Amino acid sequence: MIHAYIGWIGATLALGAVLAHADEQSDCAAGKGTLLVGQVVQGPIFAKGKPLKGVNLTHTHIGLKVNGQDAIYDVAIDNVFAADFVKNSTTSPASLMAIQVGDHLELCGKLYSPPETGIDWVHTNCGAPPAMNAPNGWIKEVDANGLLGPNLDATQTYCSLWRPAH
Repeated sequence: MIHAYIGWIGATLALGAVLAHADEQSDCAAGKGTLLVGQVVQGPIFAKGKPLKGVNLTHTHIGLKVNGQDAIYDVAIDNVFAADFVKNSTTSPASLMAIQVGDHLELCGKLYSPPETGIDWVHTNCGAPPAMNAPNGWIKEVDANGLLGPNLDATQTYCSLWRPAH
């Protein structure tokens, strides 16, 4: 009886993870993004950026092997949307550097190709209506139970950089 109950709990948790993934797929599509889920195989690596209104727009890059695919996607994460972003720093935020090879991630963003296959715009779109070239994206860690962590690129502190001056 106990084994049947434990089996039922495991099946219920697995079904919950599948249903949660369906919700995430739906949320990503509503935000005009593409959903990718996979395992980190490279990185994280800091990349210099260009300044905008006095703020260097740097990135953190990781390689992600997407579940069910052979391709490795270059993931370009905008550092400015990380909660622990430090203006004009020459290193990636600690929260993004904590991503390690072997971690599982869920990304919603904008696909790009040549010279590499990749995804960017894995961050908030600052409340603007989502569009194919500017989705309302995210990057979330997936734990061993399939549960999602918070969006690592959701801070709106620097959204004013993209708004016209009054």
